[in-house]
Amino acid sequence: MQAESDTAPGHTTEPGSGPPPHPPPPPEQDAPPSLWSKMVESAATSFASILVLGAGFGIAAYAYHKSYKYMVLQKMANAFEPGDPVLELAAIGKDITLSKTAAATHWVERPEQYIVDAIVDGHSGGHYHLFIGDKGTGKSSMLLEAMRKIDGDGVAMFEAHSDLEIFRIRLGKALDYEFHEDYIGGYFSERGPRDTTALLDIERALNKLEKVALRRRAKVGRPLVVIINQMHLIRDDEDGKDLIELLQQRAEQSTAALRNYRERYMRETPSPEILEKIYDRVGGRLNFLNRVAKSKDMLAACEKIKQVEKTWFLNQCWILGEEMDDDVMDQQKWAAAAVVLATALVDKEQDMSTIYHPESGHILPSYPLHIAQQIMTRSDFVRALDRLNLFSITSDAQVRASSVPMHHAFQEIVALPGFREHLQGTIDRISAIESLGRTRELVAKDLVLGGKYEIRKVAGGIDVMLQEKEEEEDGKE
Repeated sequence: MQAESDTAPGHTTEPGSGPPPHPPPPPEQDAPPSLWSKMVESAATSFASILVLGAGFGIAAYAYHKSYKYMVLQKMANAFEPGDPVLELAAIGKDITLSKTAAATHWVERPEQYIVDAIVDGHSGGHYHLFIGDKGTGKSSMLLEAMRKIDGDGVAMFEAHSDLEIFRIRLGKALDYEFHEDYIGGYFSERGPRDTTALLDIERALNKLEKVALRRRAKVGRPLVVIINQMHLIRDDEDGKDLIELLQQRAEQSTAALRNYRERYMRETPSPEILEKIYDRVGGRLNFLNRVAKSKDMLAACEKIKQVEKTWFLNQCWILGEEMDDDVMDQQKWAAAAVVLATALVDKEQDMSTIYHPESGHILPSYPLHIAQQIMTRSDFVRALDRLNLFSITSDAQVRASSVPMHHAFQEIVALPGFREHLQGTIDRISAIESLGRTRELVAKDLVLGGKYEIRKVAGGIDVMLQEKEEEEDGKE
């Protein structure tokens, strides 16, 4: 008999193999996350998202800001490239050619044209120039002709206006500057770049222009030229004076020392005596030394500077004497106060032991501010005179002449024959006019008609009685 197998039917057992292994036990399930861990995970995710968005926004904003500033300078530089719209408008309005090689046959050339050409093409740099003349004498035409010869390369021109806002807009158009009006980076700031005045906008435009000018000078070796036409339209008020002062400060340029300039450009070594005379006449102000250094006759240039200062003072403050009309009393009070102060400064110089110091230079006579106001008998005139560059208020509140040439001008004015009598006559006339303004005249009509007043003192007061004139009878023999 065969032995029965221990295995179940349908199952085979390989030789040498044991029973099958038991399956592994099921893994234990993790505990559910707590509320705190969920909060930390959400906060970390939010912080990472905000950090990425903030970093991206900051980088984009910085890139936009830098690219905007670059584009502003690039646009302003392009405004000085050849081909000025002013020339095109002039060609249409005056029927002139724009060709640089064409002969100037469309108008009669003035003898000053070569000077204007040197100014406009940048060869006469380091100055600001003022063209003065009657209407129709060729001021604008000479400028346009000089621009035509260089096709407007390095030149921008615009028309002035009495309103500072319009002046700002025209300046921006000439320089292709938008004054940050197209800037969108200020959406998330409390104040935008345009929350300002027109004068500050003009200052910002000139700041940008300065950067463009420095780049251009390093590249081509010539300065930029900005022409402001119709300057007489600027009003003689506080805004107009601030604008003129801003433009003048931008146009002034420093220069080298006088000796070095003459040696380098004039091939001349001035003697110490000549240099001392020049310093005695104009002082050490660089603006004056610049003009003296570039002139052939330096002493004559010093004399001319003094005459200019003297003319400026007389045009602003000359007194009219005792024959002046009472309508100009307010202006003459201001002028007389200035002349009295100038006279006091000249007189004080006679009492000074020294007027020159080897290290500090000229010692101009001066008065403390409160004493100057006392001399003028007014406290509101000194600062206005300082703004006109007639007098100067120093950092230690001393009032003196605005410059050495101006003080020399004071000396010449005070030394004029009959000056002090003329000044005293003006002061007496002002006092008389003021006295008339304080006097009230009463006219008794009854006395004019021939009547009489009888005034008697009675008990308890005064009795006034009118006695009219007796009328003569008609036909009285």
